Amino acid sequence: MTVPEPLPAIVLIGHGMVGQRYLEALAERGATATHRITVFCEEPRPAYDRVHLTSYFSGRTPEDLSLTPAGFMAEHGIELHLDDPAEHVDTAARTVTSRSGRVVPYDVLVLATGSHPFVPPVPGKDAPGCFVYRTVEDLLAIEEYAKGRSSGAVVGGGLLGLEAAGALQGLGLATRIVEFAPRLMPVQVDEGGGAALLRTIESMGLAVHTGVGTQEVLTGEDGSVCGMRLSDGSAVETELVVFSAGVRPHDQLARAAGLAVGERGGISVDARCRTSDPHVYAIGECAQAVDGRVYGLVAPGYEMAETAAEDLLGREKEFTGADLSTKLKLLGVDVASFGDAHGTAEGSLDVVWSDSRSGVYKKLVVSADGVLLGGVLVGDADSYGLLRPLTGSVPPVAPEQLVLPAGAGAPVALGPSALPDTAVICSCHNVTKGAISACATLPEVKKCTKAGTGCGSCLKVIGQLLPAAADPGLCGCFPHTRAELYEIVRTRRLTSYRELLDGHGREAARGGDGCEVCKPAVGSIIASLAPALGASGYVLDGEQAALQDTNDHFLANLQRNGSYSVVPRIPGGEITPDKLIVIGEVARDFGLYTKITGGQRIDLFGASVDQLPRIWARLVDAGFESGHAYGKALRTVKSCVGQTWCRYGVQDSVRMAIDLELRYRGLRAPHKLKSAVSGCARECAEAQSKDFGVIATASGWNLYVGGNGGAVPRHADLLAQDLSDAELVRLVDRFLMFYIRTADRLERTSTWLDRLEGGLDHLRDVVVHDSLGLCDELEALMAEHVAHYRDEWAETLSDPERLRRFVSFVNAPGTPDPTVKFVPERDQVKPDLAVLTVGGPAR
Repeated sequence: MTVPEPLPAIVLIGHGMVGQRYLEALAERGATATHRITVFCEEPRPAYDRVHLTSYFSGRTPEDLSLTPAGFMAEHGIELHLDDPAEHVDTAARTVTSRSGRVVPYDVLVLATGSHPFVPPVPGKDAPGCFVYRTVEDLLAIEEYAKGRSSGAVVGGGLLGLEAAGALQGLGLATRIVEFAPRLMPVQVDEGGGAALLRTIESMGLAVHTGVGTQEVLTGEDGSVCGMRLSDGSAVETELVVFSAGVRPHDQLARAAGLAVGERGGISVDARCRTSDPHVYAIGECAQAVDGRVYGLVAPGYEMAETAAEDLLGREKEFTGADLSTKLKLLGVDVASFGDAHGTAEGSLDVVWSDSRSGVYKKLVVSADGVLLGGVLVGDADSYGLLRPLTGSVPPVAPEQLVLPAGAGAPVALGPSALPDTAVICSCHNVTKGAISACATLPEVKKCTKAGTGCGSCLKVIGQLLPAAADPGLCGCFPHTRAELYEIVRTRRLTSYRELLDGHGREAARGGDGCEVCKPAVGSIIASLAPALGASGYVLDGEQAALQDTNDHFLANLQRNGSYSVVPRIPGGEITPDKLIVIGEVARDFGLYTKITGGQRIDLFGASVDQLPRIWARLVDAGFESGHAYGKALRTVKSCVGQTWCRYGVQDSVRMAIDLELRYRGLRAPHKLKSAVSGCARECAEAQSKDFGVIATASGWNLYVGGNGGAVPRHADLLAQDLSDAELVRLVDRFLMFYIRTADRLERTSTWLDRLEGGLDHLRDVVVHDSLGLCDELEALMAEHVAHYRDEWAETLSDPERLRRFVSFVNAPGTPDPTVKFVPERDQVKPDLAVLTVGGPAR
């Protein structure tokens, strides 16, 4: 019997972003099937998105940040050892020994050990209350320690330092930043950009000290942090210190193994990422590339991972250096730099636009012959996605036109079409315009090229490169989108579907009956604008009745056996015992199945059409209103009990949830709307899975938008924070009316936000900063809705003519549908449905 040869062994030390990318590169090339792979990871969790680490404080969980697809390791036979770092490498014996004592031989060793935070050697640096900002565990520790404390300081004003400062402020701490350099973000921005950034950050309530260092961390009688002494002799009070003063390559393991390292650290590698030992590679932040640099950005690390994977398989690929361009949003401020941002090239010239009032600073660096060499953008980085790929070429328009704001110079028609196919659009994954243009949709781009799955700064340009739909019309009846139809109805004050179809429909559709796509969509538009148009807001009046979906026809949800459900509104989930008794009595008297839902309501199932008015008459008499479970409208605003009862609560979440639900009840929208209010960061109401969610802070409310907990879950994005009650309501008004105005038919806010050009940044510009000048109009439309709201079931019960529709058979009023039957189950009822069997009769 022939014993099969063992597979060559690859050992990967380090499972961060670059380590995971290396494993994916091996899998994509089929190498996981031909090699035995072992991974040692120092952290207790697999690879996660360290670039977006701070989003943890905006509600993303550590699991949300994970970069390791479920089942990936098992599918590719990869052995992963968490919380078990490698402690010794024997290059002669080709073995790795881990902290647990596990010894694994290798044919190829890949070091992806990353970097470690640099903590200045100042007295008190190890005192309780001192932290670094590097891993999920660091963030968890900071979050826990911050409870009950009021102030914090960050040592370091670079990328991570500013993110850490934003996190501390979000935790309710009065925060200051101490930066040794004369400006913030000294590596990325120049003096002018730093000044613009400083003004904006100080306006947010953060204290900034530049040009000074930390001499000592002061401690109190209990040994914990109470302040800092700075190099200018001053002292500041603080109860928590985060060191974010840069990183150093994690190269100790390589040093101990005798591998060559750079003079200032970093494992020396050649153009193929091989170390001084031909059996050992080094990739990512632990490696010093052949150009002498240690790259701290994820994009160069990914390219090194690709290079090492290719070389393993004997293919030609080299890494000789990388673009250090970057675009970030720090403390809500757009900051970007690309190319020769500091103008170090001989003979380079600066083209600068600076507006200190708005906090915008733009600088382009050009050569004497007009070649774009680099630039710095602060406060407005929308043009980064187009400018960076143009670096090294002469732009098609004059440089000053690329930095001047709209209206201050000649119009610039510069779009992705100006870029060559070889232009790199996604620097994280080195994807060109040509590769992106070969795809038809954003999901296809992400799947086939990985573009847009890294830092996300390329998504706007990707969207502009993808082909537009050949016919954007809503349906065969209208050549316009839903958003365009909304504008037509609003501006022309149309209150009739017939008027809209005959005046603005396709030629062939005019005079016809319309279709099942456009009729409900137009009905929803007219209903949402009804108060402003002077039209009846009752959806079953006149022509409107014929436009409604099945559920709206009877103001109830149709169930699978032909019966209907009854869902009374319970604002904020708060209900009195008397009202609970009424619901129980109604359910008992009409034989309805009763279910408490995840939306903090009580649903009653099994009502026949003719029973609906009698059921609702009793509910309305008891003070209930329609819960609009049947309509594309606001469903519920969930809440936790908040500070009234909960010892962790910091605001009255129940009151706010009730206020919001009563304000937006009955609001017709492109799709259903769900909301929630949590009284603290523990998030018991699950606000971040809602279309708009609210989470209490010590200073007010944080507003999240675009969440979805359905078939395609999406965490909501933080739109604004620390809002007063009035500010919160004003922003929700604007957000909802802007969504209703611009969304497509049956488009949830989550899908709409992902599709919206410019995404969250554009939405924030519109509804927070009023960039389009629409906010007064949006608020007025919402005020009209609030002022004219009427409960649909109360309106129905008061009008005998409206009640006439609630019959199972028009020619036999009062006769129930004999096909709607029930059988008992668990002391309630369930539909009696025929069970179809294969090869036999129904039973």
